[in-house]
Amino acid sequence: MPVSGLTPRSVAIVDDDPAIRLALTRLVGSLGYAPMPFETGGHLLAALGAVEPGCVVTDLQMPGLSGLDLLRQLRLRRPRLRVILVTAYPSDANRRRALACGAFAYLAKPFEAEELERCLARAFDTP
Repeated sequence: MPVSGLTPRSVAIVDDDPAIRLALTRLVGSLGYAPMPFETGGHLLAALGAVEPGCVVTDLQMPGLSGLDLLRQLRLRRPRLRVILVTAYPSDANRRRALACGAFAYLAKPFEAEELERCLARAFDTP
C-alpha cells in the first residue's frame, strides 16, 4: 500500500550528473516505477505541489543544495516522503548523519539494481 497522500509509484530522481540521472531514470522505469528526474534539489523543491513523488532517490554530494540538505527540507515539507540517499563516497559518519536526519535508506554507488528495487519496494510498502 502506498504512503497516504503521495502519488503511487512515482520516484523523483535528483542527481547533478546527467549520465547518472539518466541511468537512474532508466533503471527506476525498468523496475515499474514512474521516474521524475531533477538536476538539483532546488528544482525538486520548486516543483513540489505540481508533482508529488511517492519516493525520492537523491545523490548525497551535489553542488549547492546537497542531498542531506534536500532531505532536511523534505522532512519539513513532506515528513512522510521516503528519501533514499545514494553516494559514491560512503562513510559511516555520512550513513549515521543521513539516517539521523530521516533518510529511509542509504546506498553506496555502485549498487546493484536489486538493492535499489528492494529499497523502493519497502518505501512504497511501508505505512
